Amino acid sequence: MPAKPLTARGLSTPWQLTGPDGQSPEASGCTEANAASLGAFVQATILNRSTGALSVYEPLVITEGTTPAVAPVVPKLPRNSIVTIDVGFNGTDLTQVGATRRALRQGSCVDGLHGSVFGQVSFCNGTAFFRAARRLEARGKLVVESAGTSTVNGKPCPTTRDFSIVDQDPSDNVTTTYLLTPSGQTAQNNARNTSALPGATQISNGSDNALLDVFVDPALGCKPLEAPDLSAGGAMGTSQALDELSAAKSQAAPVALVPENDEMVAVNNEFSAAKTNLYRSNVGQPALSRANNAVDSPAKFCQNMVNIQSVFLNDNEAALTPGRSPVPTVGDNLFTFMANRLSMSFDNLSCGSYGLKNPVTVTLDGSGAATGATLDTTQQTANPNPPPGWHHRMGRHDHKLMNPSGE
Repeated sequence: MPAKPLTARGLSTPWQLTGPDGQSPEASGCTEANAASLGAFVQATILNRSTGALSVYEPLVITEGTTPAVAPVVPKLPRNSIVTIDVGFNGTDLTQVGATRRALRQGSCVDGLHGSVFGQVSFCNGTAFFRAARRLEARGKLVVESAGTSTVNGKPCPTTRDFSIVDQDPSDNVTTTYLLTPSGQTAQNNARNTSALPGATQISNGSDNALLDVFVDPALGCKPLEAPDLSAGGAMGTSQALDELSAAKSQAAPVALVPENDEMVAVNNEFSAAKTNLYRSNVGQPALSRANNAVDSPAKFCQNMVNIQSVFLNDNEAALTPGRSPVPTVGDNLFTFMANRLSMSFDNLSCGSYGLKNPVTVTLDGSGAATGATLDTTQQTANPNPPPGWHHRMGRHDHKLMNPSGE
């Protein structure tokens, strides 16, 4: 991570990806050329505290030892702005390392709690950013548009906090894309660079946010919240933080918040309120409380995900089936992908330990991809007691589940 990562110079200084424990990128496979399995992506969202205007910027990640294919755009930040940075990874665990001794502190950056990393994701300045956004909204200076109504089913458009579409870890990873050249160099994905690098291909982060913005919203006739992208000449772009602002504005009860049985917020395979709250605060979600635990405790999260998402997928099969699959090795279209993803999330959260039954029956081809699925929409009630020995059964997040290779 570059020094002063929240400044214009820091944002335009490339982040560098390398291997763990002193391994080189080549030895570890941690290169942007290997983006589908071990690529890293960074995304910034900027809020002008004077006007309430929002913008986004996509800092570039390069493989250590390489140079950018094209120098990153230096953004012009508003004088009174506040910036948050989200980091996503297509592998399992990514650790932040500052280029200087003070870089992490300068960015208010966190990748976990006391050495227990979140895994694929990390954050810089998220808590302060969303605190400022809430204050500006309360004063009427920041106006976040409603998520709107689907032109396909006439119902509210989904958000990243909607049990209709969440998996085991609501709001993870980013919507950033880069250009990758045949030589393994990366560049920001904008019109100028696309023209200058005709042999480059687009790489992306396997993101639940991208699932909403790029796949589900178009299938339902919805549009994600967008803002000018300062790394793309002001063209409109999405971001993880914008999705969370939209969800906070529009999501009706029950609201899906990061649950304690998400392995990203566990410590030594045990529930951790402190780590869960740290994650939540960096994506603008409220801390654990008796009120939201009635919806998002481990048992209740499983119950709501099973009951609400099974009905949503069943009712919207016709709209989702024509949609492209983010990951063809998981499902051959958007419907089968989401159905298989729900089934996998059920296992990853150990929902069966709460007396629930997996509502999805999938038909798999020879390579394990879902080619068909049926949903049992019978409403279930979870056993609220924590399952004995939960830490022995907690599923590891399948980091390849939402990797939209080639998108």
